[in-house]
Amino acid sequence: MAAKQSAGLLLYRRTGSGIDVLLAHPGGPFWAKKDAGSWSAPKGEYATGEDALTAAKREFHEETGLPAPDGDYQDLDQIKQAGGKIVRLFALEADLNLNGFTSNTFEMEWPPKSGQTKTFPECDRAAWTPLGIAPHKLVKGQVEFIDRLAKLLHVEPPPEPPTQASLF
Repeated sequence: MAAKQSAGLLLYRRTGSGIDVLLAHPGGPFWAKKDAGSWSAPKGEYATGEDALTAAKREFHEETGLPAPDGDYQDLDQIKQAGGKIVRLFALEADLNLNGFTSNTFEMEWPPKSGQTKTFPECDRAAWTPLGIAPHKLVKGQVEFIDRLAKLLHVEPPPEPPTQASLF
């Protein structure tokens, strides 16, 4: 069986203090109280043979409710996640207004084993995040895309996220 594939957009904008990237936070009860290491570039799965950029634009719209901006997207290539999924992102400079943010929804049984089905947004919020903060916010498997974007833009990659020292 072929590995699942996801494609997404990593939008960035230049500000007076540097570069921001657009990240989305997953919706649903599992992610509700998580912040560090839980955000993602807006993305979603696509079928083998489907054009990855076309899929990335569609998924961006589904997850944000906003049309994917027009422009010359730069392919940041793909990364194989720890679980085997292959994620491919495309970068574009675009200062997108997030006022119209709204995400598509999914249903799941909640609370578990309750027999009740509840509806949740696929993404509960989106935010412009400074490039240096993005590695701390992103799920581990997407952090490399920030380094690739920094290289593309000829800026210093953000420092490695801090790790807690062992007490033993």
